Amino acid sequence: MSRHEVVIGLVQMSMSPQPEANLSKAVKMIGEAAERGAEIICLPELFLTTYFPQYDTSGERKRETAPHDTIPGKATEALSAAAQEHGVIVIGGSIYESAGDKLFNTAAVFDEQGAMLGKYRKTHIPHDEDFFEQSYFDRGDTGFRVFGTDKGRIGVMICYDQWFPEAARSNALLGADMVFYPTAIGTVRGIEQAEGDWHAAWENVMRGHAIANGMIVAACNRVGSEGDMEFWGGSFVIDAFGKTLARGSDREEIVLATVDLEHGEKVREGWRFFHNRRPECYSKIVDGA
Repeated sequence: MSRHEVVIGLVQMSMSPQPEANLSKAVKMIGEAAERGAEIICLPELFLTTYFPQYDTSGERKRETAPHDTIPGKATEALSAAAQEHGVIVIGGSIYESAGDKLFNTAAVFDEQGAMLGKYRKTHIPHDEDFFEQSYFDRGDTGFRVFGTDKGRIGVMICYDQWFPEAARSNALLGADMVFYPTAIGTVRGIEQAEGDWHAAWENVMRGHAIANGMIVAACNRVGSEGDMEFWGGSFVIDAFGKTLARGSDREEIVLATVDLEHGEKVREGWRFFHNRRPECYSKIVDGA
């Protein structure tokens, strides 16, 4: 394998109502991915729990009693140990983080020695039917984060962030070679996909991020039926010019792909999107309108 090549492993898993069982499964699947050659391993969004935000609440009681943890905490300690045991980088999906009087949807990242490189709190919080996340999560306050590792510079965002080109571009400007999106998305019983195919749009918008920014994009989704939700899996890895390198099924599995970081450098230099940017023309994006 070239020194520019890295193996990504996406842990596409289903969740039970028992957080400890979900954590145990995640750690086991990290080990399986490592045994199959993965060097960077990503878990899905909210992997410790079933997707509780599908149930709306305007009160604090339910928000506070949904399963949550601190960072550092029990879950991050287990992920740190798994990263160290297998000598891999782990992107810990996301957990419901308790931080003082606030609750965040947070991803933690660990290096091969098990050290926590940092955490990212979800920036964009949806509030749609069966995705009532504003009833549970505070808006993330970390800003966008890119983590330097010996396998490349890794950006991490979470699910709904994936629809925002500004977020992807921000990660690219921070130097990301690759961006991971832990995700919980699927279809909802009783809601028509009137706009078109949700699954196709979900993948296509991230393909655009990859091409426009010359960076690898990987999305790790959950699977299974939970209440009215049917999570479609379909975890994927897209190269820096939009080619799908791997795509998962709708079942529990580990999705592997070998990515070439040098390819992304060639795309950025060849197409010169960053050289030819005109930031002075983009004020409308951030003027609050």
